Amino acid sequence: MTTTPASPASEQDGDSTIAARPDRATRAAGLLPADPALRRATVLTLFNSLGNGLYFPLGVLYFTRIVGLDATAVGLGLTVAGLVGVAAGVPAGRAADRWGARQVGALLWAGTGVATAAYVLVQSYAGFLVAVVCATGLQMASRGVQGAIYADVLPAATRVEARAYLRTVTNVAMGVGGAFGAFALQLDTRGAYVTVILVNALSFVAPALMVRRLPLAPHASERVAADAPVVDRWRAVRDLPYLAVTALNAVLVAQYTLSEVGLPLWIVERTEAPRWTAALLMIVNCVLVALLQVRVARRASQVPGAVRAMGRAGLLLAAACAVYAVSAGLSPVWAVLALTVGAVVQVFSEVLMAAGGWTLGYELADSRAHGVYQGVFGAGMSAGMMAGPALVTVTAIRHGGAGWAVLAVLFAAAGLAVRPAVRWARRDGDWRGEAA
Repeated sequence: MTTTPASPASEQDGDSTIAARPDRATRAAGLLPADPALRRATVLTLFNSLGNGLYFPLGVLYFTRIVGLDATAVGLGLTVAGLVGVAAGVPAGRAADRWGARQVGALLWAGTGVATAAYVLVQSYAGFLVAVVCATGLQMASRGVQGAIYADVLPAATRVEARAYLRTVTNVAMGVGGAFGAFALQLDTRGAYVTVILVNALSFVAPALMVRRLPLAPHASERVAADAPVVDRWRAVRDLPYLAVTALNAVLVAQYTLSEVGLPLWIVERTEAPRWTAALLMIVNCVLVALLQVRVARRASQVPGAVRAMGRAGLLLAAACAVYAVSAGLSPVWAVLALTVGAVVQVFSEVLMAAGGWTLGYELADSRAHGVYQGVFGAGMSAGMMAGPALVTVTAIRHGGAGWAVLAVLFAAAGLAVRPAVRWARRDGDWRGEAA
């Protein structure tokens, strides 16, 4: 079996004149991947993210405007599908441990592609439910498996930086895809919607064909060659310290929906800022994440750095909530300025949280059962993102400044609680079978 060298002196399938540092996953100031496995994962991510970005602006509108379903009923169906996806994360991870993360990931992505393509056949609410539950459930279940794939194919020393680079690629590709999706949205014809849906379906099928060709990293190859037994593959669901860290991470992950759902509603309903401010803040977020994520990840690639990152992320997110609250009642110009400052502060929280979460999700897990551990961690993230819209709505949107204060306390407490939770996990490391 082909493996990726742990410390290449130079790149093996690229420009051999460019040296690749063994402690770096990227080169050219974090703009290009240095590791061959990361390059292949980048292509896979690029395909999938372009399709997702293309579909994102018009997915719900297809079912309401073209198929003719009720918007509330569509929202309910998406919620049900999300719950199925959260529940499917752990069994999918268990399957990855048993049959291999790459193989299971390929099946999940291929299934998602087929189910997504079935959207074009939907003519009733029952058909919509079947299609959306299958597509969303499989896609969400694949998140934890994707984490296990990265655990197997990316060198452990640079894995977090590599995840950061892939997140940057995801943001940029989704932005480009979203721009093209806007053209289809403007056309507003069945043909345009169907074309976007089928392209998105292919964006899952193509990675499904590619993922099995990703080479195992040396540490994973050695584990496979040794045929090391995995004791109690369901261990992660009873690993209380790991579950505690997962839950705290899920609270901080809710900030994603703060940007996507909470701020647009806050801007329209509670501030004098023009409506286009929501788009401005999204652009600010995408650009700064692309610039900062890899650099921040390098500082949080070990457990102590990750703990500090999570604590700072919680405090920064609390500060962002305070700034957002101040924007109410200001003149349009000052409201835009305050919201922009808050968005910048939140970006720093976001990149710190993402990097710290990746590190803790891997380092506190039993490496012999990464599938189910990453399934648990991914399910926690999915749950946080699902709960986020309701959390923001019942606090900040409904109660204004007092609601933002509640969110600020919640986020700060979650970030600071990571340190004792990690200490608990590291004391419990022997039970997990490895020193965290």
